[in-house]
Amino acid sequence: MGIGTSIFLVALGAVLRWAVTTGHVAGVRIHTVGLILLIVGIVGLLISLYYTEIYSRRRGTVVRDPALRDPDYVP
Repeated sequence: MGIGTSIFLVALGAVLRWAVTTGHVAGVRIHTVGLILLIVGIVGLLISLYYTEIYSRRRGTVVRDPALRDPDYVP
């Protein structure tokens, strides 16, 4: 689940939770479905941001030249 999908689920869950005036339709409670979508969207967003942070970290530079590694190096 990507960041965009998570934000969509959060928005849809918020609309179903707080903007829909009917409580239930054909035995399904709309407010409960909205709450579930909110929770799933927030958890998905946090996981997506975590993995984005892990994969976007820059690794340190590897220096193989001894002259650059040690300032007192004399060949």
